[in-house]
Amino acid sequence: MDTDLTGPTGLTEGPRGRRLVLELAAGADEDVRMALFYLAYNAAVASGHSVALFGAADDGSTFETHDTVESPHSEEGLVRAIGRLGRLHPTSEELQEALRRSVEAAAYWQPPSGADIVAAVPAVRAALAEAGRDLVDRADTVWWTRDMTVAQWAMEFDPDGDGAPFDPAPGAVRAWREVTVEDEERSHRRQPADPAVAYSGTWWSHPLGAPHTTGELPGGLPVGIPNVEDSFGWMRAVAIPVRGTGRILEVRDGRDWANLCRTYPLEVAAARRHDWHRVTGRDRRWLVPDWMRVAEEWDAVHLSAWAYLTAATREIVVDEERSSVIGGWGPDETYWLTGRVREIEGPRVHWRADDQEGPWRRTGDA
Repeated sequence: MDTDLTGPTGLTEGPRGRRLVLELAAGADEDVRMALFYLAYNAAVASGHSVALFGAADDGSTFETHDTVESPHSEEGLVRAIGRLGRLHPTSEELQEALRRSVEAAAYWQPPSGADIVAAVPAVRAALAEAGRDLVDRADTVWWTRDMTVAQWAMEFDPDGDGAPFDPAPGAVRAWREVTVEDEERSHRRQPADPAVAYSGTWWSHPLGAPHTTGELPGGLPVGIPNVEDSFGWMRAVAIPVRGTGRILEVRDGRDWANLCRTYPLEVAAARRHDWHRVTGRDRRWLVPDWMRVAEEWDAVHLSAWAYLTAATREIVVDEERSSVIGGWGPDETYWLTGRVREIEGPRVHWRADDQEGPWRRTGDA
């Protein structure tokens, strides 16, 4: 399991970046897809996921199993199949779909998915690094490393008409801190100390309740509409045009997040222990940024897509004893801490997808 982000990182150093490249490879080649299917299933079973495999027996009957299965596919075979692809050159649509799948698969309350486990195998990871080497040099991935853009959108899914009024929520971080501290104190008293116990609690590290926005994809669709962690399959959304001002803290990679936790530490080891142990395999003194203290110096915090791809859903080491996890954020997402964000004049834009996997299309201005 990856633990240290003190040095430079590439796309496949993080679970979400690896998954993006793996999705592209599986979509480009049937051998990769089939090998991944069986390897990911067996890895999921071994890690404790409740999964099932359906198939046909030699006599024509069907079967269902929840156990590992024998397969002609191996990690070595998967590595060779990825290697035969050479450098990946997907279309913009294929690239966006791979990103959507990677974001959708992110989870912080259970072990990594079977596909994420397979992607983290050192030989597979190296093959993915080579296959995805050209992805960061494309015109349609420039937005991965950009700072917060002036144009920002808040999203509401399955809106009632034109959606609810936009709330800048200036007191949200104070309320978040009170709830977080109470949760930590209660967890100390009630939750089991053994991190391996099947117990789930609070897992996110964003300031829940504060308004959050994203910029746009190259085609104009707000980043936050298709790229939703653990989505509910929404197919309607309204994008609310907003503008914010003030001091913007940029989190461009895992090192920036570690520094944020080091500068404004709030310990949440009891509340996050079980969930983040399942995600990272580690039992640490867990930290999140103390967003109320952050708000004394910064009006908003922006997490770049690059930081998300290379650092989300993994342990980020803060120091010898303490670590953190970027949990619950999305790529290119900004959280507003002091209320210095407003809806601007201009139409709210409605978007619709005919399928849970998209694509999304603009349906007109409200």
